[in-house]
Amino acid sequence: MILDFSDLVGKVAVITGGSGLLGYAMSEAMVSAGIKTAIIGCNKETAEIAARQLSEKYNVACIGVQANVLDKQSLIAAKKVINEMLGTIDILINGAGGNSPKATTQVEQLTDINNLEKSFFGLEMDGFDKVFALNFNGTLLPSMVFATDMLQKEKGVILNISSMNSFKPLTKIPAYSAAKASVNNFTQWLAVHLAKTGIRVNAIAPGFFLTNQNRFLLTDEKTGDMTPRGLKIISNTPVGKYGKPEDLQGATLFLLSDLSGFITGIILPVDGGYSAFGGV
Repeated sequence: MILDFSDLVGKVAVITGGSGLLGYAMSEAMVSAGIKTAIIGCNKETAEIAARQLSEKYNVACIGVQANVLDKQSLIAAKKVINEMLGTIDILINGAGGNSPKATTQVEQLTDINNLEKSFFGLEMDGFDKVFALNFNGTLLPSMVFATDMLQKEKGVILNISSMNSFKPLTKIPAYSAAKASVNNFTQWLAVHLAKTGIRVNAIAPGFFLTNQNRFLLTDEKTGDMTPRGLKIISNTPVGKYGKPEDLQGATLFLLSDLSGFITGIILPVDGGYSAFGGV
């Protein structure tokens, strides 16, 4: 057995959400390993810029393709472009996701039943539905579309992006927590469903990483100091720091490569020990 990532050279990968902070790090890991990569995003220009940067840096084919992960026909059209430009697909990373203020409570716990607007009871279903759909359906639909090439090859890898939220729900974000828990269950279900086809299905559950989306929830915009919520997170992360985007790269390549050929149906924490810590 070859004990490196050379089996990945020349493979074709699709990554949704690949131009975001964490998605870009995973895209870079793949391109640096010689994987021809299609970065899918709702914003074509952003996806193309990210792809061009990586292609020029590593001299490996990388393209940006516009598609909506919640629109199956849009994904089918993107697949046609990817097949024409890069070839048939070997790898899918479902990285698209996110949260919204409309699916977020203003308080961590309900202590005043006369002020329900800031609590769970004040959430609107429109915001909840959009966050749940983006994270769960945005994993389901790309898997339906892009894994069809893998069926023909009798080999492939689907890697979903979950969250530590899926194991220990965070306060304030019920839709995101529920969706990521569903991603875990779906990862295991699909791994079993596809086990005889040669397609492996796993997930990575990142712990706490500073991103553009959460930066000013966890750090003070003016001082750079940690907010009370940020302090809670660090105090419950044994290594005592946030993850860096590149901390996902080794786990990504391992789960995509033949080195993990007997691994399917797992959710791998990349969390600085958060999931192992009971708080005392």
